[in-house]
Amino acid sequence: MAKAHNPRRGSMQFWPRKRARRDYARIRSWPVLKEAKPLGFIGYKVGMTHAMVTDNRAKALTVGMSIQMPMTIIECPPITVMGISFYKNSKKLTQILADQFDKNLKRKIQLPKNKKAKVPEDFDDLRILVHSHPKLTTIGGKKPQIIELGIGGSKEEKLAYAQEKLGKDIMVAEVFAAGNSIDIHGNTTGKGFQGVTKRYGVPLKSHKSEKGQRGIGNLGAWTPKRVDYRVALPGKMGYHQRTEYNKQILRVGDKPEDVNKKKGIKRYGVVKNNFILVKGSVSGPSRR
Repeated sequence: MAKAHNPRRGSMQFWPRKRARRDYARIRSWPVLKEAKPLGFIGYKVGMTHAMVTDNRAKALTVGMSIQMPMTIIECPPITVMGISFYKNSKKLTQILADQFDKNLKRKIQLPKNKKAKVPEDFDDLRILVHSHPKLTTIGGKKPQIIELGIGGSKEEKLAYAQEKLGKDIMVAEVFAAGNSIDIHGNTTGKGFQGVTKRYGVPLKSHKSEKGQRGIGNLGAWTPKRVDYRVALPGKMGYHQRTEYNKQILRVGDKPEDVNKKKGIKRYGVVKNNFILVKGSVSGPSRR
């Protein structure tokens, strides 16, 4: 008789299944780039669409034929550089802030009064502190998102670029171009409190079983006398921070009318700013 094979239910790739702390992602590492420019940008997911394209994959069954390609629209209003952070051995030394701030920043942080700071003599890295402008979109919010963005180039080039852009806006076309492969950080859609069948894929029990079908048979062994963390249990599902690697940018557009519909896009509204088209899907709901 063949040996029964029953893989565990629920992926251990992401553990623990914690909900994100905030509605936008925290980025922990940046790539190395020779060109002095930001290594990221803040965008708002509009929704999905598709385009009819000619398949140029040499080994595809549909090579040379017209196929449907799914893509995601991400609206990218300009971001403003509000400060420069200096680091030494991965520890923050000091921060230089712009002379003036957007009034909506008061909704997010308490604006500092003393902004006088000097560039430290000994530092090995720096990042720019930027904030978004959700008021320029139709998502219905004014509170900006604030993140630190890495910069490419040498230390001297980074400092020159950051000082030049301090207090100014950065457009998405300065950062990305069509054909680039990017990593997208975002939070998945929240599902609320769910049982083990939906949360972990535990199979339904037999119709003769007691105490319900959509549950686990037991909580584990008698010894040790505790519930192991691998046991599938009900709980909150979704709203996790996830990263998708190597998503291809199909287009960086500056004409919103190219993607808008007459009455706006469902569950989003009207695109008013520059946008990018990304091949495939992106995690999270619209307006995030």
